[in-house]
Amino acid sequence: MTDAEFDVLDELYFVTSFEELSSSSDLTTEVLIHTLWQLYEKGWVKIMSSVDEELESDQVDQGKFFEYWFLASKKGLLAHNTK
Repeated sequence: MTDAEFDVLDELYFVTSFEELSSSSDLTTEVLIHTLWQLYEKGWVKIMSSVDEELESDQVDQGKFFEYWFLASKKGLLAHNTK
């Protein structure tokens, strides 16, 4: 797990909008999107269209990350807590 992945997961114990995540992170927007995508591909993050609606994998569009909400998955929390 990279330092950026660790830091992002640290912010995702609760459902968090991209805007909130971006403002609380020192990462550039490009790096944040890349890191979120890596975490999603590992199954460590859930991507949501709203606070309580998770997107299916075929619905996720990296170009729309600004509109999404994110939450660490159980697998992601376990990885985060064992680093």
